[in-house]
Amino acid sequence: MFTGVYTALITPFDVNGNIDYPSLGALLETQIKAGVDGLVLLGTTAEAATMTAQEKQDLLDFAVNKINGRVKIIIGTGTNSTVTTLENTRQALTYKPDGVLVVTPYYNKPNASGLIAHYQAVAQLGTPIVLYHIPGRTGLKVPAATMDKLLEQVPQIRGVKESDYDMAGVTDFAVKHASQVNYLCGNDDLFLSFLSIGASGIISAAANVFAPAFVAVYKAFQKGDTQKAWELYKPLYPLIKACYFETNPTCVKYMLSRLNVCGDTVRLPLGPVAKETKSKVDALLEKADANLFI
Repeated sequence: MFTGVYTALITPFDVNGNIDYPSLGALLETQIKAGVDGLVLLGTTAEAATMTAQEKQDLLDFAVNKINGRVKIIIGTGTNSTVTTLENTRQALTYKPDGVLVVTPYYNKPNASGLIAHYQAVAQLGTPIVLYHIPGRTGLKVPAATMDKLLEQVPQIRGVKESDYDMAGVTDFAVKHASQVNYLCGNDDLFLSFLSIGASGIISAAANVFAPAFVAVYKAFQKGDTQKAWELYKPLYPLIKACYFETNPTCVKYMLSRLNVCGDTVRLPLGPVAKETKSKVDALLEKADANLFI
């Protein structure tokens, strides 16, 4: 259901901090032209946590209309409150997305029974769920036994976006579940590693900038040409790392500004990237093959 390259789309802001719709429209077109399989709206990379309910609605009105069924859409709806997550999901369902991205609740650190009940509540709304596991941001590393129960008791979970760097645990999950649920890489720098253990694709922040390269790597791997996939991935790797020199999406937005796609404005509590970081990113971009970029 969820296979291939999905871009976790940024939200362009103008210098006054308002959503820059002309730039957003241009970015959507370049992503679709690059051949991505889907777009994730209102995820972490979109800075959704800093947006008002009205801004989210306006963005979805614009983006869903612009996409117009050309690629799949996943809408981020998860928060650390089940009530708010349900409200967000109900609103998202009016746009008929292919699924919703629901992060494991952050800060609260729910126990197994609470976590399962949280996802069961969302499942009752009748939409496919992509469970988003990112311990580094949420403070919650879901135990393997709990993840097993989640997939058993909440069949509406059709995908898992995995952003854990514990490759032993990731591999254990893949062996048990990758043939039953779409396992999506959530760490751009581990894309090939995930594909090698049966992942069905990726939800990528770096693809905002490098969508053509991600698509090429994925297609080569799916055709069985793993050597070509590796050769395509090697020059991409240092650029991926550069996307995370500072907190996502600050560097991604800076790169897009250098490509004249949009400005690099982020919303507080994120701030602009440091001068030293910009110099490092600039040096990498100057050496990079233009075919990697959107």
